[in-house]
Amino acid sequence: MIVKIISFLRERLRTVIRLSYVVLALLVAWDVVFVDKHHAHTWAEKHIPGFWALFGFVACVLIIIVSKWYGHLGIMTREDYYDR
Repeated sequence: MIVKIISFLRERLRTVIRLSYVVLALLVAWDVVFVDKHHAHTWAEKHIPGFWALFGFVACVLIIIVSKWYGHLGIMTREDYYDR
């Protein structure tokens, strides 16, 4: 059953991506319009719409970049490393 769902979504990948963008935009709009900012703890929470979504995205990108850098620094080695 799950395989059928995955193949159904893969066949309609462009639609799934567009729908994801629409859902993301609706969530940011919800944050701007309906979330009470009266008790915000920081300036950014109060004045930047969708701050936590943006913060999470930037943090995720930074984690990926730092992980790749760290991996190339020495964790990843040649395949014949132990043969020598």
